[in-house]
Amino acid sequence: MIRTPVTIVSGYLGAGKTTLINRLLQEDHGLRLAVLVNDFGKINVDDALLMDRGAETVALSNGCVCCSLGDDLALALHQALSSDTAPDHIVIEASGLSDPVAIANTVMNDARLSYGGIVTVADGENLSSLIEDDLLRDQVVQQIRAADTVLISKCAHPADGVMQQLAELGARTPVVLGEAPVAELLFDVLPLPLGAKTRTAHRAYATWHHNSTTAIDRRALGDKLAERPEGIYRMKGFVLTNGGAYELHVVGRQVSAKRCDAKETALVALGPADRVTRDEIEAWWAS
Repeated sequence: MIRTPVTIVSGYLGAGKTTLINRLLQEDHGLRLAVLVNDFGKINVDDALLMDRGAETVALSNGCVCCSLGDDLALALHQALSSDTAPDHIVIEASGLSDPVAIANTVMNDARLSYGGIVTVADGENLSSLIEDDLLRDQVVQQIRAADTVLISKCAHPADGVMQQLAELGARTPVVLGEAPVAELLFDVLPLPLGAKTRTAHRAYATWHHNSTTAIDRRALGDKLAERPEGIYRMKGFVLTNGGAYELHVVGRQVSAKRCDAKETALVALGPADRVTRDEIEAWWAS
């Protein structure tokens, strides 16, 4: 059974989560998205893309659909999976006050779904003041620490000390949310799905691929993955070992590997270009 990946968009109130969702809905990623949002009225899509705006649903001409999350997450997920057109990927916009880990646990308890990562949007202009506020600090810090990647919004360059604060909090691969397509980072690695326009990866992301028929030591695979460059956000493919082949998926901190029938190692990886380079990934894998 092919499981549907779910990405959770987290972040404190006003960080820019809905702005990010709107970008994802309009990018040419070639995926059918089902987006579950808390504040349905804030979704704003181009009229040229809009097919139908109902009481609780926005349907787009690119196959994406945006639905009101409501109070029952499990029910909303079931409805998304039961729709006439099954989504390729589900995005959940978490409430600004919610715990993204609790949402992730709900996702991982459903056999039809797979973990696609927690993405926390951090307000680059106001993050320091939020962290210094005794009433808000715990909530903001928890969302940052839970994230597989942190996207810094509302600035071209973070305010003084923001990157250091994020590092001290244990944020993984914090990157400024610029103009580059974000779907390539959040949803999968190249190649794009059938039907999407052919294009090369934007320079904001470093990409790497590897093919080999040489088996590696199975016992060493876990150690190698544990030592991967921190800037790798996504990695997938097949690894041939002396103990058989494994299907590999890496999303941020999460790693899953299961046995498969592959005849060669075939891997692709991606991460923010200011956090990792193709040469660094190659040197790691070759070591």
